[in-house]
Amino acid sequence: MKIIAAYLLAALGGNTSPSADDLKNILGSVGAEADEDRIQLLLSEINGKDITELIASGREKLASVPSGGGGGAVAFAAGGAAGGGAAAPAAEAPKKEEKVEEKEESDDDMGFSLFD
Repeated sequence: MKIIAAYLLAALGGNTSPSADDLKNILGSVGAEADEDRIQLLLSEINGKDITELIASGREKLASVPSGGGGGAVAFAAGGAAGGGAAAPAAEAPKKEEKVEEKEESDDDMGFSLFD
């Protein structure tokens, strides 16, 4: 992700075709290590492609990815993550949390105040 972020920063700065050295300079400026193999992989994959088109196609792909919705958490709490084909035990009723009020310390007990 940091290499992609460096590429996007270079593109945002006006460099329409950042080189490996450009990406290394950006990553080096923030103290991040630059992996030469990953940089070359990224550059070979996006060579000759428009960055705005790549972002648009990525958005379309992300639109089809499920992004939660609460049903999974209920299944997990009910024992859905127990694994295998074993029957899940009945979910326990949530216990009421007892609020324990801590007694506030008084400045009178110490004989002085922080604001004296």
